[in-house]
Amino acid sequence: MSAEQQAPAPEPSEELQEDHQEEDDSSRMPFLSHLEELRTRLVRSAMAVGIAFLGTYFFKEELYQGLAKPLKEVLPPGAKLIYTAPAEAFFTYIKVAFLAAIVAACPVIFYQLWKFIAPGLYKHERKAVWPFVILSSALFMVGSVFCYLMVFPFAFQFFMSFATDDIVPMLSLKQYLSFSATLLFAFGVIFEMPLVLVFLGRLGVVKSSTLKKHRKYAILIMFIVGAILTPPDAVTQIMMALPLCALYELSIWLVVLAEKKKAEREAAEEAEAAE
Repeated sequence: MSAEQQAPAPEPSEELQEDHQEEDDSSRMPFLSHLEELRTRLVRSAMAVGIAFLGTYFFKEELYQGLAKPLKEVLPPGAKLIYTAPAEAFFTYIKVAFLAAIVAACPVIFYQLWKFIAPGLYKHERKAVWPFVILSSALFMVGSVFCYLMVFPFAFQFFMSFATDDIVPMLSLKQYLSFSATLLFAFGVIFEMPLVLVFLGRLGVVKSSTLKKHRKYAILIMFIVGAILTPPDAVTQIMMALPLCALYELSIWLVVLAEKKKAEREAAEEAEAAE
């Protein structure tokens, strides 16, 4: 046998061995353990929301006034928000404070989400916990603020344009809260798209070439999503679809960078193993 054939195979790097060992350990985790872990993370997230609610409840009236401001600015003279059940106003304040508590507890919620999925990741990928928490919370806030400042004025102006001397808007607190909360959370979630796609790209689930290839279908889906989640007028539909398209293009660029970084890391590990 030649010396090359007799030479032992290079040992993988210590970090790579640890990654694969931890991956094997996590894959052998019993199903009930996953459920227990999920329960723990949900309980901690709920506790964070509950603690935040204790603070936001004291500002329930200010929070409600801020949420209703875009609508009140376009209401016809004399029109007001009403409630049609004895406890509707009380529960509206409770729900507004609760929604604000969820937003305030976003960093904790995203942190618990990361801790739940972390066992399935490599050791070096788990180190991205704080960038994930900060970016996911920031993107959610940006999406909600964009909806509040840009979409609400156009949407409510459109709806109030149907008011006449004979048709007077009498809007319910409950219905307005449901409508506005749905839009705020929808925009907050869709602004997470770059982070989700980059994460999937790092895991190898999606590739930048696939995202580019199916760009036209993605744009069509985005406009459909915009039509479903927004009021039935072209302005607000476009105002959701256009940010989605921009976020999709940003996601492709970020996935490309993630793929390059992953290739460089794998090349460095192979070179270290060969030595």
